[in-house]
Amino acid sequence: MNKSKINIKVTKEETGYSAFANIGDDFVGTQGETWDELKEMLLDALNLAHEDKGLLYTIEDLQFDYDLESFFAFYKLINAKALSARIGMNQSLLSQYISGIKKPSPKQTQRILKGVQQIGRELSEVSFLL
Repeated sequence: MNKSKINIKVTKEETGYSAFANIGDDFVGTQGETWDELKEMLLDALNLAHEDKGLLYTIEDLQFDYDLESFFAFYKLINAKALSARIGMNQSLLSQYISGIKKPSPKQTQRILKGVQQIGRELSEVSFLL
């Protein structure tokens, strides 16, 4: 059986993070206090669930879909103030989205995602003088 990339949903919880995936008719879910622990637990759960099929998953086989709280907790190097200025969003509003005080609309979520992806594209094209 061929394995394909698995979409993993990651959310911030009071005690850490949770992750889950629907793979065909199977549901796999787990939790961890830290991002590293969550990845380890997730790989263990996926591999245990598919052991009978002879599949072995690695982190490269996973595509993560984050809620805003989880994303900004994992990628603390992204400055919310600078991002809000870049995408033309009120800094206080973005902070409320990130902290989970308010839930952004799908349109606002897309706006934030586009800003983050643009930063990623720019960073991937950076080179340094040697």
